[in-house]
Amino acid sequence: MQPDLLLLNPKVYNSYFKQWTEANVAVKDGKFMYIGPSGEETFRAKQVIDAGGLYMIPGFIDIHLHIESTMVTPASFSEGLLRNGVTTIVPEPHEMANVFGLDGVLEMIKASRECAVDMFYAIPSSVPATSLETSGGSIEIEDMEALLATGDVICLGEIMNYVDIITDPDCKTNRILKHMKERHPELVIEGHVPKLLDLDLQRVISAGVDSDHTHQTVEGLKERIGAGMFIEIQEKSMTPEIMDYLIQHDVSERFCFVTDDVMADSFEARGHLNHIVRKAIGMGMAPEKAIYAATFSPSRRMRLYDRGTIAPGKIADFQLIANLESMQLETVFKNGKEAYSASNPSPLQATRYRFPEHFYRSVQLSELNEADFAAQVDVEDGTYLCRVMTVRDGSTFTQESHIEFDAVGGRLKWEGTGCGMIATFERYGKHGGKAFGFINGDTIQKGAVATTYSHDNHNLLVIGHNVADMLLAANTVIRQQGGFCVVLDGEVMANMHLPVGGILTEEPLGAAAESVKQLREAMQALGYKHYNPIMSIATHSLPVSPYLKITDRGLIDVNAGQIVPLIIEKR
Repeated sequence: MQPDLLLLNPKVYNSYFKQWTEANVAVKDGKFMYIGPSGEETFRAKQVIDAGGLYMIPGFIDIHLHIESTMVTPASFSEGLLRNGVTTIVPEPHEMANVFGLDGVLEMIKASRECAVDMFYAIPSSVPATSLETSGGSIEIEDMEALLATGDVICLGEIMNYVDIITDPDCKTNRILKHMKERHPELVIEGHVPKLLDLDLQRVISAGVDSDHTHQTVEGLKERIGAGMFIEIQEKSMTPEIMDYLIQHDVSERFCFVTDDVMADSFEARGHLNHIVRKAIGMGMAPEKAIYAATFSPSRRMRLYDRGTIAPGKIADFQLIANLESMQLETVFKNGKEAYSASNPSPLQATRYRFPEHFYRSVQLSELNEADFAAQVDVEDGTYLCRVMTVRDGSTFTQESHIEFDAVGGRLKWEGTGCGMIATFERYGKHGGKAFGFINGDTIQKGAVATTYSHDNHNLLVIGHNVADMLLAANTVIRQQGGFCVVLDGEVMANMHLPVGGILTEEPLGAAAESVKQLREAMQALGYKHYNPIMSIATHSLPVSPYLKITDRGLIDVNAGQIVPLIIEKR
């Protein structure tokens, strides 16, 4: 017998027993053909590798992530994944869909087809996520059918508007769920249900949403697993309490590890899904169980039965690991061929795919002027109690605080109060909507930040402590057709150009990582105190993430699912 590849003497991870076995492994036509004691006396392989006792594990599989969170294109993302042992992903191009609708999803799929890593897409299910924002595009049921017909999608991406599921039987989300259950009953449906418990949680599950990837508590985790949900654990859920529960209880079939959102600098410095596995092991989880949660259980959740394990007939995606605790990677194989070697790494290249020209002209917004930040209100002079968005480190959730501001001549006096202004501007040329509010807490204490990278609508978002800096930051982003700009005292401290839809760079991962690092450091220099200031500010306009957020339509009480006035009452 003549396989293409014969590996001698690896310690092979058996997913079915969650155990190691010393065996030889033969690969032919990109698939495993044999795992057992037979070696060169039986096989005349074209290539023989003596693994010398290295650990052999399946390629990692990440079933919930957004490429756009790294702000790079699929090609750059794929090259970064391979360097970290990730060979299959299920990305949801939710952000590109919010900018360009169906075209955005189709272009991301096209851009992925020549990538080394397998990318099976999730259909963005919540575009726009709510009726409380203006996005560049939408995804309707007919668009979903068109995507299913491509053969490139394998699930319905995270259902985000859980409030409408519970409160409005005829809402768009419930119509989508009903359609999918009737027309595509086998389709996997992903969920986003932060903090829901008891009856509300079970109503969402009954509607067809049977997974959750949001921040977990032990109480919520137990309720979800007990009700049949599959849980996707991202890093922010890896608290000591959650990890202890996963370690102590036999729930391996009911959870996996995912990354969801990874910033480019973290990707470059710490890794990807391998970082999550390494952290789990460091928190006391057995390596065998942590590997299972990054390979076998995610593959089963997405019904990718041809991978996720080292077994006859399965796709030969695998890694050779020198040290389990550190996940020290030696070599990655994709479809039975070497795709990355730590001993001879090739430099990451810039993207090769060219998007349509209109993807580089998505900011249809004229430059702003001082009047756009005038804080105008239709009230008489006096003191008014106002809602304020309060940022807290440790979470992308914001709180609602109440603070008094003086109104003089139809304007609220906010500069010098300790609060900054937060404003958002519709940038797709639809109606020119805009809104403003105030912000405090662990955010910037001086200067300004502006970005078109603002979940999920990606309208222009600006926060700052003086109008001059806010104008410079905002107009810099507008002039360059998208990006992220930090300003202090009339000087640009950091500026990342995001030409593709105002949310992606075409630079290689390393260059993107350096730009993101500069942004992060500049925001921290302005006083931002947050584990991820970029993701924190980018979610200030996310009206499905508790509690007080802002869109071009106004301030949003997320739990109530409605627009609320800035001014509460006169004092």
